[in-house]
Amino acid sequence: MRFISLQRDGGCVVPGIVLRRDGVDVAVDVTHAANPPWCAALPADLLAWIETGLDALAARLDATAFADAACMPLAGATLAAPLPRPGKVVGAAFNFHDALRERGMPPPAAPVIFIKSGRTVIGPGQPVRLAADVGNVTYEAELGVVIGRTALRIDAAHAMDHVAGYLVVNDVSASDMVRADKAFVRGKSQPTFCPCGPWIATRDEVADPGALGVRLRLDGVSRQQGNTADLVFGIAELIAHASTQMPLDPGDIIATGTPAGVAIAHDPPAWLRPGSAMTAEVDGLGALHNPIVAEGKP
Repeated sequence: MRFISLQRDGGCVVPGIVLRRDGVDVAVDVTHAANPPWCAALPADLLAWIETGLDALAARLDATAFADAACMPLAGATLAAPLPRPGKVVGAAFNFHDALRERGMPPPAAPVIFIKSGRTVIGPGQPVRLAADVGNVTYEAELGVVIGRTALRIDAAHAMDHVAGYLVVNDVSASDMVRADKAFVRGKSQPTFCPCGPWIATRDEVADPGALGVRLRLDGVSRQQGNTADLVFGIAELIAHASTQMPLDPGDIIATGTPAGVAIAHDPPAWLRPGSAMTAEVDGLGALHNPIVAEGKP
């Protein structure tokens, strides 16, 4: 099942799902008053749904007859980030073989991870805002993995049991800051630098997360074209390693790394500029569109 966060008129964000009806993807506001009474007892946000278990909830929601008033074409719905405020985003650097070859770097001996503030997250259609002093900024299309239950010092053999689902992440990064600091935190954690969405797909929706195309277009031009089969460290290895460094909690996101083709790899470099727009995609997980604007602009 595909889980979403819907933005109602007035800015209220409520959890929902995507269903296929008569050949059309439909967004369902599960909290709508016209739905069966049991829906009113559900928690009020998607993070709480993850904590209670998406798989069991999906089975029940799939069998529910939702009111027509609770449904709208997905194409006309306003979506927020599925998890507007995750506890944290754990990123993996240097984790695509093709990106390492592009940079002339050997693969790391162990996963290289960093923390990206959960407050950087924005949703589909929301703008990435560039402050004048951040320097050169790049896109980074990635497969995101949503943690479903707490993981602490687990091994790779059990890591996938802790996965709730998958989504698209665009790990926008201020390259000049990363280079100046020789560290990731400041350059990765600028406001609006983590577009996520458009939905969370449960594990049964993704046959093989280790064989998914990852793409990014900037102003309609293809800039990245990779596949998660090219990951240096796979999903289970990343989760296991991260869990030795910190607890992973329900709703945390693991950003698994980005393929070749980031901005500096192009001639001339394809740095993000106000007025541009980018689309990150992962096979089966939809397309995540975000415009770029200058800070302080609408």
